[in-house]
Amino acid sequence: MLPIPRRLVLLAVATAAVALACFPTTAFAFSSSFEYGSVKVRGVSLGGWLVLEPWITPSLFDNTGNPNIVDEWSFAELQDRNVAQEVLETHWLTWITERDFATIAAAGLNHVRVPIGYWAWDVQEGEPYIQGQLPYLRNAVGWAARYGLKVVIDLHGVPGSQNGYAFDNSGHRIPFPEWQSSQSNIDRTNNILRLIAAEFAPLADVVSAIQPVNEPAGYDGPAVLNAVHQYYLSSYSIMRQYSANTLQMIHDAFQPLTYWYGWERPPNFQGVALDTHIYQIFSNGGVAQSQSQHISTACSEASNLVSSNQNLWTVVGEWSPAMTDCAKYLNGRGTGSRYDGSYPGSSRVGSCTGLTGSGASFSESYKVFLRQIWEAQVITYEKASGWIMWTWKTEDADEWSYEAGLTYGWIPRDPSSHEYPNICG
Repeated sequence: MLPIPRRLVLLAVATAAVALACFPTTAFAFSSSFEYGSVKVRGVSLGGWLVLEPWITPSLFDNTGNPNIVDEWSFAELQDRNVAQEVLETHWLTWITERDFATIAAAGLNHVRVPIGYWAWDVQEGEPYIQGQLPYLRNAVGWAARYGLKVVIDLHGVPGSQNGYAFDNSGHRIPFPEWQSSQSNIDRTNNILRLIAAEFAPLADVVSAIQPVNEPAGYDGPAVLNAVHQYYLSSYSIMRQYSANTLQMIHDAFQPLTYWYGWERPPNFQGVALDTHIYQIFSNGGVAQSQSQHISTACSEASNLVSSNQNLWTVVGEWSPAMTDCAKYLNGRGTGSRYDGSYPGSSRVGSCTGLTGSGASFSESYKVFLRQIWEAQVITYEKASGWIMWTWKTEDADEWSYEAGLTYGWIPRDPSSHEYPNICG
């Protein structure tokens, strides 16, 4: 996480105060189908399904033969459209099926987070996106209901991209986020959120939470943060028009958890949770840590999470047992890893051999560490309101895969079963 200049924090607090003072709210009793704050969220994201990410399914990108295809936008734009449509439809049909939901439920989890892009609802002139995702989202809700799982619908990409070049997970990798630069982008996002809420908020017994936007790049300055403030308030109002009992899950916009103290608090706001994403691998210093340092770093998050949870229910909505950035394309298609020194500006820590790929190739000692770091994080994050691991499955990066962790034994079949219960002291 980048350090936040004090002037931005003060500006944001002032902006929030004005917005909250002017925002019309009505107090009501929030009664969710899941006991947030009492029962721990234990979940997994279905990454790479309804929003493509090259590192999760590298074959889809490699098979194009075009190195300029780096995200879902270019996947549709830079190859034959009929080919792209056929590949996407096959992927949507096969990557996640009802069997996955049955396995997730049998593994003792209670939530699935489903990332989906705005283009599933709205594609305008000049946007190459291919539609067809919505029937699969509806399938996911039906399967979740069948197996007793709660769904978080996560609007993972919004018009103009909320995080730009740093990520391909918004669907469009561009030099700088543009979502905040146009009120029409924000208005369009509100309209899409309204469509999501109109269909799914009344299904609050299954779709217990909606995340209005994933990972807006608050580190890019006050323009992004002001847009985030505006949008969080408007999306709350929209959601409440359709359901009093659907949780609004807001991302921390890469700000310190303390930044959000006092934001969307009762009594004027009910049913709001803060989502924070904790990774240790997207900096040179992070990947250079030893295994014991990684564990200590995970455990050290406890005090911040406990304090934040007293402000808003706080869920670690993305995290991973992966402690290297060795997975192919993790930092973007055509970009190397910090761990092996192939990422621009990085210093080599070691070889990626044996640290990514198939779990069948992992050493016993590495699998022990994966179990230890998984437990250290679960124990820590459950000191707040719980966790949603990223991600359920990958083609060739099993250190990231919940499914592979179950198969190869570094994730227990019962998430409350710990081999190292005192790992954090």
